[in-house]
Amino acid sequence: MKKISFITVLITATLVIAVAQNRKSSPKAPVAELPRHPKLVVGIVIDQMRYDYLNRYWNKFGNDGFKRLLSQGTNFDQTNYNYMPTYTGPGHASIFTGTTPAVHGIIGNNWYEREEGKTVYCAEDKTIKPVGSGAEEGLRSPRRMLAGTIGDQLHLSNNAQSKVVGVALKDRSAIMPAGHTANAAFWYDGASGNFISSSYYMKELPAYMQEFNKQAHPARLLQEDWNTLLPIDQYTESLADNNPYEGRFKGEDAPVFPHKLPVLKEKNGNMGIIRSTPQGNVLTRLVAEAIIKGENLGKNTASDFLSVSFSSPDYIGHMYGPQSIEVEDCYLRLDLEIASFLRFLDSWCGKNNTLVFLTADHGAVENPQFLNDVGIPSGFFNDKVMMDSLKLELKKKFADSLVLAYENEQVFFDRPRMERKGIDKRAVEDFCAGYLMKFKGIAHVMTAHQMAMSEFISTPRREVQKGYNFRRSGDVCVLLQPGWVGDWDRVTGTTHGAPWSYDTHVPLIFWGWKVRPVVSDIPVEITDIAPTVCTMLGVQFPHGCTGKTIPATLFWR
Repeated sequence: MKKISFITVLITATLVIAVAQNRKSSPKAPVAELPRHPKLVVGIVIDQMRYDYLNRYWNKFGNDGFKRLLSQGTNFDQTNYNYMPTYTGPGHASIFTGTTPAVHGIIGNNWYEREEGKTVYCAEDKTIKPVGSGAEEGLRSPRRMLAGTIGDQLHLSNNAQSKVVGVALKDRSAIMPAGHTANAAFWYDGASGNFISSSYYMKELPAYMQEFNKQAHPARLLQEDWNTLLPIDQYTESLADNNPYEGRFKGEDAPVFPHKLPVLKEKNGNMGIIRSTPQGNVLTRLVAEAIIKGENLGKNTASDFLSVSFSSPDYIGHMYGPQSIEVEDCYLRLDLEIASFLRFLDSWCGKNNTLVFLTADHGAVENPQFLNDVGIPSGFFNDKVMMDSLKLELKKKFADSLVLAYENEQVFFDRPRMERKGIDKRAVEDFCAGYLMKFKGIAHVMTAHQMAMSEFISTPRREVQKGYNFRRSGDVCVLLQPGWVGDWDRVTGTTHGAPWSYDTHVPLIFWGWKVRPVVSDIPVEITDIAPTVCTMLGVQFPHGCTGKTIPATLFWR
C-alpha cells in the first residue's frame, strides 16, 4: 500500500508540474481573446423608466432584450438618483458627468437665469446656427453644462482619436451625454421629420445622416395604427384601457386602442407625434444603427463612444401614466427594439468588443388622483395660489414682493433690489420658509443660507442640496410630500422631479466586454456610472466628477 501511495503521489506531482508549466507558456484563452479595452461603448438611457417595470412586465418580455441583458450582464438593482430635481436634462448630465447639478449646473430642463433676467432652456445657444433645418430647435449646444463627460475624457486621453456621438429624439438627451468635445450630436425635428444638429458640431449633416433623412422613416412608421402587441385582455398588469387617469391625443375622444396614427398625424400637424408612440423607439434604434455604420464606430484603433436615449417612454408615460396599457405596451415593444439593437451589435462588433450600460434618467410618480382613489395619501399642489399668497405676505412684511420667479420648486428673489433697499436677505429667506410650511402638501422648505452653512447627510434634504447650484439656483427650495405634484396643468398621466424612490430608483445594467452575469444589491448612485465606465476604459474621471467607482471585483474581470 505504501508503494502504491508513493507512486500515485509521484504521478500526481508530475502532472501538476506539467500543467503549471503549460499554464505559464499558454495564457488563458478567454482572457487572451478579449481586447484590453472595449472597441465600442454604448450608453443607453431610457427616458422615464422606473426600476419596477423590469419586474412588472417580466413574464411578457422576450428572451433577447431586457432578459438577455439581465441574464448575461450585471444588474445593480439598488441604483438611485442622489439629488433633485429628477428631470431629463439633469438626469442625462449626471449620468455622463459623474456629478450632480450642484457641480454640472444643469439644475432643470429650464431655470431662471439671473444674469440674463429670464428663464432659459438647458441646451439653448443663440450664438450658433441650426444644421439640417432652419428651425429654432437647431440652436442647441452643451455650453450651459459646467462639467465634462465620459466622452470628453476619452478624447482627452488619446488626442481625440476616439469618436464620440450622441443621439435622441430630445435635443438635451443627445447633447448632454455627448459632452463638449463630441464629434456629433443628433436630435429629432418634428416639423420636418428629420434628425438635425447645430453648427457647434458641424457645418452640414454627414452624408449618411442626409441619406437616413431621405428614407423618410417617420412617415413610414406612422402609416399604421398603434394597436397592442398582445391581445388586450393579456395586459393584466395595467388598469382598464379606458380609465380617468389617462390623457389622450389631440383629435381623440377617449384614450383607447387602437390609436389611429395616420389620422392623428394630420390632426396634430406634423411628424412630431411619433415621439409619443412606440414607433419613436423604432426610429431611435434605426438612427443609432445608421450612426454606428456611418461613423464606423467600434472599428477604429481607439475606443469609440455612442450615447442613445430612448425618449418615447417619457412622452407616453406623461400622457397615460404608469398604470396604463399604453405604457405597458410601450415597454413590451421597446424590449423588441433592445433585442434588435443587441443583435446588430453582435454582428457589427461582437459582444466581447462592446460594452453596453443601460439606465434611465428618472422614474415617475403614480397619478395622484389614482393614489387618492385607492386610499394612498397624495395630491395636486397649486403653485400659482402659493406664490400669489407669498407675494402678498412679502409685500406686507417688507413693502415689496421681492420675487423674480418660481422655477423648479424654487423661489428666486430680486437680490439687487434687496440690497438697494437695505433688506436683509436671510430675513426674507427665513420669513418665506416659515410662511410656505403652512401650505398642505409641503414636506420641507430649505433656504440658500442653510445650503451654504450646512452639509445634509440624510434624505431628502441631502438630495435637495446636491441639486442646488449656488450660481444658478433660487433662494428658497420647496419639497413636496411623497405622492404630491406641483406645476401641473392637468390631472391625468404622470410627472417626475422628486427625491422620493418612485422618481429616483432606476435600472442599471452592464453587459458585454468583460462583464459577468451578476445580480448585486449594493447601493449605487447614478453618479457612480461615469467613473466606473472611465475605469473600464482606463481613462481619467471627468473633471467635476464626484461619484465613486463600482468595484471591479463585483462584476467585471
